[in-house]
Amino acid sequence: MQTQSVGKRYGRGPWVLEDVTVHVPAGEIVAFHGRNGSGKSTLLRLLAGLSRPSRGTVTGRPAVVGYVPDRFRPPERLTALGYLTHLGRIRGLTTPDARRRARVLIDRLAVAGGPHAELRTLSKGNAQKVALSQALLVQPELLVLDEPWSGLDTSAHGVLAEVMAEVAAAGGSVVFTGHGESARTAVAGRAHLVAGGRLHPYGHESPREQRQVTELVLQRPGAPSELPASGDSSRVPPPPPWSRSPGVLTVTDHGADLVLAVVCAEADAVLLAALRDGWSALSVTRRTAPATTAPAPGPPSPPATTAAPERRTDRPAGASRAPAPPSRREGGRR
Repeated sequence: MQTQSVGKRYGRGPWVLEDVTVHVPAGEIVAFHGRNGSGKSTLLRLLAGLSRPSRGTVTGRPAVVGYVPDRFRPPERLTALGYLTHLGRIRGLTTPDARRRARVLIDRLAVAGGPHAELRTLSKGNAQKVALSQALLVQPELLVLDEPWSGLDTSAHGVLAEVMAEVAAAGGSVVFTGHGESARTAVAGRAHLVAGGRLHPYGHESPREQRQVTELVLQRPGAPSELPASGDSSRVPPPPPWSRSPGVLTVTDHGADLVLAVVCAEADAVLLAALRDGWSALSVTRRTAPATTAPAPGPPSPPATTAAPERRTDRPAGASRAPAPPSRREGGRR
């Protein structure tokens, strides 16, 4: 699919997009980054076929498009299963197939309350999971995601990345927008910056900004005496799901402790998920990572996990198992 010299404005208002030419190849994931109001959502609506360009052309759009809007307002009186089954039938599935597919997606995305949860009771994050499910009821040839991480819990970040990769592996195209670090570190084969209604090369951060990370030193739940010896790596429990979230660059296992290097804007979400799982924060430190660890656009490798032969000995003085309050983090403002 391709746009050629596309421009968009509403009525006689200012141009929201101007002279946008972009190629979205089959089997690839393409990211559009930018600030709120930059024109990202308008561009995605043009790609999805929900809006027509004021000038220029959009060609090669596939027949089956899955779309997740930036604001999802589901009908409040339906259950998650009822809503998805209804949309599945609209998209050509039989009722049994639509219900079966809906249950699979609800379970995979862990929608709170399960299939019979009423949509009016769902949080923003769980409503976003239903929005993602409706886009996947039929295998999309083009998956369009507008701010898909908005409100999602950390455990769902990994599932979203898997879904995007699966669509691309099946020969479909995936386009998404975002302006946070989750979007920056997503598995995009190519990325563009939307600013002032135009596309620009992505990656204008200074080298210092690209290399800033937050180091989280976390202690596993349970008394140290109940954990295996640090030298016995075969008995060390595997790292939890949130340690594989977007933004986690490296994971080092020290037996009772886990040390994560996380891109700064994602540190809050990862830390909150760890505290909810019963882990304790020993230290939170802003530091400059080696160039090989710095976050960058493009397909990331899975976080590297290693087992150290002995436990850390460089804990801050007075570190305890109580969660560290955000106001005491080192390194200044994020």
